Amino acid sequence: MGKHSIPQSVAELIEPALREDNLDLVDVDYRKEGKNWYLRVYIDKSQGVTVDDCQKASRRIEDMIEIDELITYPYILEVSSPGLDRPLKKEKDFIRSRNRKVRITTYSTIDNQRNFTGTIKDFKDGILAVEIQGAIVNIPLETIAHAKPVMEF
Repeated sequence: MGKHSIPQSVAELIEPALREDNLDLVDVDYRKEGKNWYLRVYIDKSQGVTVDDCQKASRRIEDMIEIDELITYPYILEVSSPGLDRPLKKEKDFIRSRNRKVRITTYSTIDNQRNFTGTIKDFKDGILAVEIQGAIVNIPLETIAHAKPVMEF
């Protein structure tokens, strides 16, 4: 199995099990750093993720990967919360972030720009409605390269 298919294969394998535990799979990252391979799994839930959630998910994920033999050589598994400034990727991420300020970069230009900072007002039918300086900009999900919440304290 090529290294590029491992994150997708792991996600497909573990997502149903995480859902059973009322956890959302946010992302799976697999990369070599120095001499070690790292498999990083980011999870979340509506009340926030605890250390116990991460430990339980880690044991379950490790067992599932071993049984399915998805990764057959040494790697380091890390399971954690994606943090407050987690990237927004899926429809439910944008819906959960309604009325929050976000910074978005698109693959192609919309209204002659690719970078947007504004407040999420709505998300439906694959279109994100963002209020920017009083105007609504509609951004199709498939055009979003990166989206992250803007932390305001």
